[in-house]
Amino acid sequence: MGDLIPLFPLGTPLFPGVVLPLHVFEPRYRRLIRDLLAVPEGQERFFGVVGIRQGWEVERVAPAEALYDVGCTARLKAIRPQPDGGFRIVTVGGDRFRLLDVVVAEDPPYLRAEVEWLAEEEAAEEAAGDQEGLAADGGVPDPDDALVTAVARGSLEVLVRGVGNLFGRYVAAVSSLTGEGEDDEPEAEQLLSVVAGDPRALSYLVASSALLTTEDRQALLAESATRRRLRAESRLLRRELTLLETLGAVPAPLQRFAGPGSVN
Repeated sequence: MGDLIPLFPLGTPLFPGVVLPLHVFEPRYRRLIRDLLAVPEGQERFFGVVGIRQGWEVERVAPAEALYDVGCTARLKAIRPQPDGGFRIVTVGGDRFRLLDVVVAEDPPYLRAEVEWLAEEEAAEEAAGDQEGLAADGGVPDPDDALVTAVARGSLEVLVRGVGNLFGRYVAAVSSLTGEGEDDEPEAEQLLSVVAGDPRALSYLVASSALLTTEDRQALLAESATRRRLRAESRLLRRELTLLETLGAVPAPLQRFAGPGSVN
């Protein structure tokens, strides 16, 4: 049995630290917000955001098949009631989780799910260097080896610089093709400066901002190790840059690049 949390299916995944504003107008989700407002002061108010794999009315099909199995909590930060009874809310991505079971009921009318929480692998991957190419004679590196740890940290710094440079080039290329380069290129530089020194925040900035497919984004969300997430993003950004330069077109209209406000 996992923890039971309310669900809010969306067409794209949410990432930790990323700001997500929502206009809540459907009756079942109005009820969700009212239920969260009833949570005692001092307790965290959140719901789970999960990507929709197929269809839109997921309650009318098998939810477990309609939804991706990895999601992220949305922490409620601001609520503005609307005259029509709806709400405008601001949330921030919190913790990643995996769906164990989806609960459909008449009361409450919104979906709920039993979930298990997914831990990040930051400490283990840094100490072991992701166990790739850092051990002598093909063995497993000793996490207590100071040299191995130093090499692992150094390789992560190289990876971070590479992804940051690729992301800057990618934003400039998309902006140039859409004629919005003057406004968006400096913004990309500003966002990169905000996440400077935080590889995890950089990885989620790229995952949430680049014009990737839902499948690509979902795979990045499901990845628990920052190092492997950044490696995947390096490949994806190179692929997207090649397509941009070859086809001279973007897959969707450029939206303003929005980065993580916090990874806590």
